[in-house]
Amino acid sequence: MITMAKAFQLRALIEKACISLTDEDALEGVELFPQWITDYGYQVNDRVKHENTLYKCIQAHTSQESWKPDLTPALWVKVSIEEYPEWVQPIGTQDAYMKGDKVSHLEKHWVSIADNNVWEPGVYGWDEV
Repeated sequence: MITMAKAFQLRALIEKACISLTDEDALEGVELFPQWITDYGYQVNDRVKHENTLYKCIQAHTSQESWKPDLTPALWVKVSIEEYPEWVQPIGTQDAYMKGDKVSHLEKHWVSIADNNVWEPGVYGWDEV
């Protein structure tokens, strides 16, 4: 039988091992990742579970109640392996699209033709494919 102390030790080991998983493998085991919490210092590329969805930190910060991953695209991006994920309006340069990034928008597929692209596909900076 595993003691509570041993269970916590194993949980910490699992979370440490999850760092090296590819996004594809990580999405198969979302429950292995730590739950997002407030007042925690997240670093770029940290992955967390929030409402059964896996997110990756894109800007280092100390979390606050109003900065939940699903509400702050400037800090978090939903982990996805889709070739053309749904376009999300960037807040600024920290989450802008780079040349070659692919998105889906208005039932069409687009590829960014510019770095630091914050424009909506179909308006400027994108080629329809």
